[in-house]
Amino acid sequence: MVEQDELAGAFGGNVRRRREEAGLTLEQLSVRSSVSRAMLSKVERGEKSPTIGVASRIAHALGASLSELVGAPGASATGLAVVMRRSERPVFRDPETGFERHMVSAAPGAGGAEMIVHHLPARVSTGLLPAYPPGTEKQLVVLGGTLTVAVGGIVETLETGDSLFLRADAEHGFANPTDAPCEYIMIISRRS
Repeated sequence: MVEQDELAGAFGGNVRRRREEAGLTLEQLSVRSSVSRAMLSKVERGEKSPTIGVASRIAHALGASLSELVGAPGASATGLAVVMRRSERPVFRDPETGFERHMVSAAPGAGGAEMIVHHLPARVSTGLLPAYPPGTEKQLVVLGGTLTVAVGGIVETLETGDSLFLRADAEHGFANPTDAPCEYIMIISRRS
């Protein structure tokens, strides 16, 4: 897997590129994302790895997916298939909580969906994540552990093997209320 410093630099570079393409100043992006100008500057320079909540707010403010900002995988096409090796998998790590987001889609966005594996350490929460654009949906299945999902004032607790669908155009969050780690696969689909 790619080193964290390398990913922080790639994330920051992608944020800067998207911001400049949008014609936004750091101050304008700060207002749109509710992330301080100082933090945005450090993120863009690759000096600071944002938390999952901050990274999500930046992505939404830029009209990008978090996967786009982390960086598309170095997949290779073989005929009708696209292959991504585990060693090429982009991983977002929250420096404060240890939460990990592994991009496992070999062709992210193909068919309007992407697949991600999340690792949530014991007693860790993502906090509330910002609402996605209308038409965004998430489906997930818990591979191991216990996961609590909050969306629109509803809280559901899922155990190993349980699955859930949610419309992601409302604030939502994920938490592991136990002393054991939790792992789950998530499919994010976006309808145009």
